[in-house]
Amino acid sequence: MIKRSMDPVGAPKPVLLILGSLPGEASLAAQRYYAHPQNQFWRLLGGAIGEPLAALDYDARLARLADRGIALWDVVGAARREGSLDAALREVRANRLADYIAAHPTIAAVGFNGGTAARIGRRALAGVPLAMLDLPSSSPAFTRPFAWKAQGWAPLGALALPARDATLAP
Repeated sequence: MIKRSMDPVGAPKPVLLILGSLPGEASLAAQRYYAHPQNQFWRLLGGAIGEPLAALDYDARLARLADRGIALWDVVGAARREGSLDAALREVRANRLADYIAAHPTIAAVGFNGGTAARIGRRALAGVPLAMLDLPSSSPAFTRPFAWKAQGWAPLGALALPARDATLAP
């Protein structure tokens, strides 16, 4: 069955773009990034940027990403895949990542969530002068300890915009 990625979400003028491979079944059904309850994405990113993302509802998560200059998208625009595993991806068509980055000149860095995202994304962005980070996959199928994954995600904290003081008036 052909699966298609969702639209990018988060900051309209991102400084950091985090790219997954292609949303899994739970995310596609919900039309929400990282919707599977066992996916560690929101805990990992929240820990890296010092935000309680996992405790927030989806719309509040996206608002916090926007505040911190973070956008989410996927490297795969469409592919055949049974189930949710990256290993099952076939007939992959990449998203137009270089075009997205050209249209968003505020992006200074790209983080790839997992090996498949890094392999496809680095190929699609060859020659684009950005900092690129390969992150441990947040997928429950990647069974490394959470603390090990969190260490790999920690550098994202320095790449996001600083948290705004909620006590200050806009």
